[in-house]
Amino acid sequence: MRRKRSLKIVATLGPASSTYETIRALFEAGADVFRLNMSHGAHDDIQVKHQIIRDIERDTGRSIGILADLQGPKLRCGVFANDTEELVSGESFRFDLDKTPGDLKRVCLPHKEIFDALEPNTTLLVNDGKIRVKVKDCGKDYANCIVEVGGEISNRKGVNVPDVILPVAALSEKDKKDLKFACELGVDWLALSFVQRPEDVIEARELAHGRAAIVSKIEKPAAVTSFESILEVSDGIMVARGDLGVELPVQAVPPIQKRLIRGCRAVGKPVIVATQMMESMIESPVPTRAEVSDVATAIYEGADAVMLSAESAMGDYAVEAVSTMNNVAEEVESDPNYFNVIAASRSRANTTIPEAITLAAREIAESTDIKAICCFTDSGSTAVLVSREKAMVPILALTPNVGTARRLTLVWGLHTVVTNTVSRFKLAVVSAARAARTQGFASEDDKIVVIAGVPFNTAGSTNILRVAPVDEKQIFDSEAD
Repeated sequence: MRRKRSLKIVATLGPASSTYETIRALFEAGADVFRLNMSHGAHDDIQVKHQIIRDIERDTGRSIGILADLQGPKLRCGVFANDTEELVSGESFRFDLDKTPGDLKRVCLPHKEIFDALEPNTTLLVNDGKIRVKVKDCGKDYANCIVEVGGEISNRKGVNVPDVILPVAALSEKDKKDLKFACELGVDWLALSFVQRPEDVIEARELAHGRAAIVSKIEKPAAVTSFESILEVSDGIMVARGDLGVELPVQAVPPIQKRLIRGCRAVGKPVIVATQMMESMIESPVPTRAEVSDVATAIYEGADAVMLSAESAMGDYAVEAVSTMNNVAEEVESDPNYFNVIAASRSRANTTIPEAITLAAREIAESTDIKAICCFTDSGSTAVLVSREKAMVPILALTPNVGTARRLTLVWGLHTVVTNTVSRFKLAVVSAARAARTQGFASEDDKIVVIAGVPFNTAGSTNILRVAPVDEKQIFDSEAD
């Protein structure tokens, strides 16, 4: 099942996509990675979906990635005596630690850590930013505020504090249990919510013990400010535009998205653009023109993946949403100007032998009649370097490690193939030629570029490049070994 695009599609599973038949239909429509949202569903339900994905992987013979998205701490207000109140702009309102049901003048905010971080003039956002209040004065257990933007407030609405770094760990006790469960289940990626600082990512990595790669969700202003240091300790990034658009002015999100994508591309780490990409398709069989343009923009910027949330988890047109996203990607990538845009945004210098090898592979492939770049990788690092070059020819990532093949399904342009372990470069070339032929990327009359590291199965050892025929007889007749 060869994709006709380099972009990857992440589809969230939920009530609308919980059976073998539906999940397989999503995969066949174009989903490369499935997201399991740990905010919803019991562990037993998550385990069933995980097993279905692995069954589909077995039945189709194609590696499928699984991303478990951790909920993160949820900051919510308490309850109201009347269940709901209407806050009026210009009026006073108080948050405190008193658990007495709230009214028009006050409500409990059961998070002492928020009060520890508040200062006068700090902004609080309630109900996804629909209500905005500013702190007038505060203490260890209260905050007297002025309502700047009023509206309806009701029981347990979410509260955002965009102006300060909160002394709240990114991993709640629930998250730690979910992380342990997901890693034991065998997911490939963990998406970490509420990241504010690199230490949050380091904690998750220590708990994961290498069993899953870490995607840091950039959804808070503090994470944008500390992006470079967070990126350094992360395996990938998710541009979580929903929460970013709540805590920052909406007009600030597009340039942030562009900056985060470029930052990830420069260091060769996958980046996912998420939230409301095909939102109208929850209830409509076709997207809006603006949504199509939004997806196209992410593709032109060089994002590795785009993500569907409610569209595939609870929408009426889950399969159609994936199919539409797939069609948009194919159309954009067939635009002659697409690779001109991608090439113009390459911005880093090559400083290592593996980087120089992958750069040479791209230039050879693009300047001669090469059908594919085939890279052998154990940890995945070689394949990620090849992907970073954004070559105009297909890329086959060959690995004996099933876990590596699954993780690489999130990375731009990589068609992953699980192979037998090889110990000699000539055998690697033969294996690459067979894969290119059987996977439909080349015929016996074609040539491919093969890159690998010798000795094999050593991370970061990429040091050989060969232009090779796909015809195995020609390979064995050559003197190179």
